[in-house]
Amino acid sequence: MRILILILLLSGLQGCMKPSDLADGALHQLRDVGVLDHSQVQRASPWRLQADSSIYIAQGHFTPPGQAHPRANVVAEEAFKGFVEYFPMVRRARAPLGLEQALSEAREAGAHYLLYSRFAYADDRIGSVEEWEDQEALDRLGTDRSVIQLMLLDTGSRYLVDTARIRTRGGVLTLYDKTPEDLIGPPLRDYARRLLGLGY
Repeated sequence: MRILILILLLSGLQGCMKPSDLADGALHQLRDVGVLDHSQVQRASPWRLQADSSIYIAQGHFTPPGQAHPRANVVAEEAFKGFVEYFPMVRRARAPLGLEQALSEAREAGAHYLLYSRFAYADDRIGSVEEWEDQEALDRLGTDRSVIQLMLLDTGSRYLVDTARIRTRGGVLTLYDKTPEDLIGPPLRDYARRLLGLGY
């Protein structure tokens, strides 16, 4: 009888979640309700890349509509920071480029793929005392938002391997003195992980 109780107790404990799983679940819920920063990555293709793929990252000249003025090459810079952790052979353009020029530079660098990006939308809401003093508009209070568009092209054939759309929204607890460009690093790193097939 004692052995049966012990077996039932052990099998019941195996069904319990690990503390790290509980913490991940809590963070996901806090992001979902808007307390912490939230992002959503939508891919058009399940295509995966090998870890030894050579990737060239560039950003277009497009200036996003909305109440924000992000740095000219910020998406390429943040994508490079996220991708270099997973793809050792990654390089980026030093300044915004047109698509044809980016493809040309990617080929010259010997890259297999071009990750071409643009800041499609950015809304920098009032999130600090200084911004309030500058704008003093109640309708501008709130969390920052942004949309990034990505195209992954094969440099040899110009084949469009994947497209992605990343939407970000700031959180209530993290809104102080933030800008839309502060939100894009984590989802770009998440996109790099997805290209390797490491998580969804």
